[in-house]
Amino acid sequence: MAQQHLETTGAEGSAGEVVAAHLREQATEFLRSLRQHRESGGAAPGGTAEEAADAARALRRSARRISGTLHTFRPLLDPEWSDALRPELAWLSGTLAQEHAYAGRLERLLSALHRLSGAHAVPAQAPAALAGRVSTAQLPRNENTASGNLTVGAAKAGALLERQLTLARTRAHSTALQALGSSRFHAVADNVAVLASEVPLRAAPADLDALAATAESRLAEAVAALPLHRAGHPYNAEALVQGLTADTAPPSQDAPWHHVRLLLRLHRYAQEVVPCGPGGGPTDAETEAAAALDRHRDAAEAAAAAAHAARTPRIAPATAYALGVLHADQRHEVEAARFAFQRAWLKETVHTT
Repeated sequence: MAQQHLETTGAEGSAGEVVAAHLREQATEFLRSLRQHRESGGAAPGGTAEEAADAARALRRSARRISGTLHTFRPLLDPEWSDALRPELAWLSGTLAQEHAYAGRLERLLSALHRLSGAHAVPAQAPAALAGRVSTAQLPRNENTASGNLTVGAAKAGALLERQLTLARTRAHSTALQALGSSRFHAVADNVAVLASEVPLRAAPADLDALAATAESRLAEAVAALPLHRAGHPYNAEALVQGLTADTAPPSQDAPWHHVRLLLRLHRYAQEVVPCGPGGGPTDAETEAAAALDRHRDAAEAAAAAAHAARTPRIAPATAYALGVLHADQRHEVEAARFAFQRAWLKETVHTT
């Protein structure tokens, strides 16, 4: 594939070089994280699980930024090359994220079970410990209290969730190891290694500020489609709609919010490339909005895990009841995250007008 590199003399060359410098920086970080992951993931005797988890997070972070830059500033890059690399980076990032997501989901649900049972909070776990087992031995079994049935059910629900999510985490861990040893991953790593020294650009006039503004406008359009007016009213119960539907896969009301989360991430990545572009760097309101959408995603996935566990055949009524309470609790967390996003976005709108 012929690769064309723009000169830095013109406006287009300057734009291309800015993007190329950012891609080289992220590619270098990708390769550094990959080397760290190999050294800490068992290839070296002194490696630890926590170091491997940190390296995997850094690997995902750089892969997301490279993919986001390829998406937003595509007019400046070789389209065939960028369109081929982007889905591979998304595959890698998603594969590596699963193990951490299952571990965090289990911690979130067990903490909620403790809180709803009136027990002490689950002790804080190190990332390495979360990647292993989160014990339910500390769940109380006090049948003499008014909430005795819920507490006993919470203990059994916690054990069920631990079995299911630990199994899912173990499978995700195996899938990640297989992915990192596959020819598909080595092809991605080779492409990123080339990217660290040579970025395939094309001679096409493009304005960095305009491309960053396009990413911002896509975000604004997606946010405008959200029911922000309803989300601005606390305890509106919107997140509980279809909570008792018999359909095991109802149309997701969370999907538009997840889409906004991805667009906000692309917008923030674009601001890293063009810090002096539209709106400057990320504002505090954007940071709050991003954090609220992360909580929204985590709560929605935790609620789905509780609902999945509640469909387990032949579980005790107390266990099913505890899982139902847990599901409702996480859907309320979804609602609270939407409310927090609405407040943060309102501040961002005031900041930019």
